[in-house]
Amino acid sequence: MPGVLCIEGLCVRAASGAAIVEDISLELQRGEVLGLIGESGAGKSTIGLAALGHARGRTRITAGRIELGGTELLSLDAAGRNRVRGMRIAYVAQSAAAAFNPATRLIDQVCEAPVRHGLMTRAAARQRAITNFRALGLPAPETFGECYPHEVSGGQLQRAMAAMAMACGPEVLVLDEPTTALDVTTQVEFLAHLKKLIATAGTAALYISHDLALVAQIADRILVLRDGRMVESGRTHDVLATPRTAYARALVAERGGSVLAPTASGSTECLLAVRDLSVSYGGQEAVKAANLTVARGETVAVIGESGSGKSSLAYAVCGLVAARAGSVTLGSDELAPHYPRRSREQLRRIQLVFQLPDVALNPRQRVALLVGRPATFYFGARGAALAARVTDLMRMVGLDPALADRHPHELSGGQKQRVCIARALAAQPDLLVCDEVTAALDPLIAGGILELLRGLQQDLGLSCLFISHDLGTVRRIAHRMVVMRGGRIVAEGPTAAVFGAGAHPYVAELRAAEPEMRVGWLEEVLERRN
Repeated sequence: MPGVLCIEGLCVRAASGAAIVEDISLELQRGEVLGLIGESGAGKSTIGLAALGHARGRTRITAGRIELGGTELLSLDAAGRNRVRGMRIAYVAQSAAAAFNPATRLIDQVCEAPVRHGLMTRAAARQRAITNFRALGLPAPETFGECYPHEVSGGQLQRAMAAMAMACGPEVLVLDEPTTALDVTTQVEFLAHLKKLIATAGTAALYISHDLALVAQIADRILVLRDGRMVESGRTHDVLATPRTAYARALVAERGGSVLAPTASGSTECLLAVRDLSVSYGGQEAVKAANLTVARGETVAVIGESGSGKSSLAYAVCGLVAARAGSVTLGSDELAPHYPRRSREQLRRIQLVFQLPDVALNPRQRVALLVGRPATFYFGARGAALAARVTDLMRMVGLDPALADRHPHELSGGQKQRVCIARALAAQPDLLVCDEVTAALDPLIAGGILELLRGLQQDLGLSCLFISHDLGTVRRIAHRMVVMRGGRIVAEGPTAAVFGAGAHPYVAELRAAEPEMRVGWLEEVLERRN
């Protein structure tokens, strides 16, 4: 039986002629989920977008066939492809925050596609949206759509995007890293609702991810990519249990390997002290009387689920939100609550790497300008000296210096995050505040970034406040950790001790929600909860 989506001999090239995707073929049956796995830059998102007949940036589809339910997409004109997109094949982006219009209510955005495609009236589209909100476990589904994007959590916004993609009842969903920004408990809920919605609708899906454990919970088959080429494919259980290629074995080993928490940093010099810090938004407390310290050369991780207050704590340290009460001290300087009142030197010493590179990077500026600006702003670097510094920073974070001439939209998600890290390092800070910096990276590249951060600590005495929902990453990088829930710190101490025997019940709950790399784990978790 022919598949609902058939791709044959797909080739995508950059303007320079360099191959991004080379000779990719796949077939997707109705109701089937195919996982696309590979490191950053492997071509996963390029294939996902090509399935919609789209090539981003300065890339172009140079060869191949893309057939959707008997319709050859590449033979259609622009108007024909636009009639297909959203109606017959829909896309769920990696960054919901970047994909939604911040000035428009969610219900209007979710209802737009079925109305514009002429599939239903506005009233019918609204009712379909409410039904999907309910199926995806969103709160108060009848009124949820009246919110603006910034008024809901990251997990809720990601589910709203799934509802928007399902609004027209598409034959195929392209899911591009849909759980990257979600904490472990939220991603389990999202996956469960998404899996049920796909099964109920009989929709086929391409599930793009770098996390094998997540793919194992939803995909029927896996296709492993590297450098734009297919290196292995097969049933999910077979690829996980007996990978045939060295690269697939490396991915499985990296995701399934055990990690040891680093030992104490050994430093007794306090670089950052947060005392009785409280942060409020519109009268509602997001952080409640938080206390923590970070020594020079030490990494302190702050973990918790979405809405726990961990990012608000980080932003208060950086002065991006003004604390309602409490103090932040850097070395011997007590910092002003709001960054405009801090000196240039105080600003330089604390640098923030944001969670969402799509939001953090100016899409109109080239990478060289983005990375080099702090070197100019703080140190006056220009000309050849600035170009040399940008080259050094690019290499430091594992990027080809040739990418400095590109714009952010011409990079993969992982590459964009590494640009953000390079930009922060350009200021030569004492404290790096990392807000989910490895969330968008595949395990192999993320491991390299963690090694980089450890090396910087050893060479420069750099300290890190590491915000994360990934417990595996925290165990690997953090000397000490702080656990937040509902705006309060509920546990803290050396990483090994916090994760060890007698852990706080909430820590145990988070650990139980960590996906295991085996088929059927998600169903077992849901059965235990019920």
